[in-house]
Amino acid sequence: MGQRLGVNVDHVATLRQARRTVYPDPVTAAALAELAGARQITIHLREDRRHIQDRDLRILRDTVQTLLNLEMAATAEMVKIAYEYKPDVVTLVPERREELTTEGGLEVAGQRESIAKIIKNLKDGEIAVSLFIDPDLDQVRASHKVNADRVELHTGRYCEARNDKERARELARIVDAAKASAKLGMGVAAGHGLNYDNVQAIARIQEIDELNIGHAIVGRAVLVGFERAVREMLDLMRDAG
Repeated sequence: MGQRLGVNVDHVATLRQARRTVYPDPVTAAALAELAGARQITIHLREDRRHIQDRDLRILRDTVQTLLNLEMAATAEMVKIAYEYKPDVVTLVPERREELTTEGGLEVAGQRESIAKIIKNLKDGEIAVSLFIDPDLDQVRASHKVNADRVELHTGRYCEARNDKERARELARIVDAAKASAKLGMGVAAGHGLNYDNVQAIARIQEIDELNIGHAIVGRAVLVGFERAVREMLDLMRDAG
């Protein structure tokens, strides 16, 4: 299977932080995800540290056997942390403290100069950079102009579509953005809101080489176990192909 599954273990940490205990450990979850076939572990170190902690990043950098993808805000503090731990990929995401989860893509077109500077700093440290963007052609072109290695297309609107017509329209936007990104030479990932019912249409898009999925897998893992939850997602991705 050409498409890589990145398992986001943030919400394992959410369960832990709810009681401020030492369990469940996202480090253990990451190891189980890799054993089940995940080829990337994704974490979002938020500025308010609501789930993933610096300790998690430190240990995961030492233990992840595949790829470590660090989602982070485009800030000087986070660039410093990335330099210290050297994840395989940094994904720059928008971040607001009051949001429950990331609500939209990064506004690249409107802040090209500042994002280009951060990307250069990260790439000078030999860290590949992906930008989490809405499936919008202007954002795709802007991502290319600021020298991003990859983009991750925000699939939230597709996942939240209220009817088939709306879902088809959002899927078409993702397809167009994926094709444009690949044509410009960028790697293409997708994520946000993907679950066991809606993943296959996204998995069929040939230009997308990576899916990042967290909440749905962690939610199923509570009921069936982490390895089984990951394998079931991988089976759906393979069947779609």
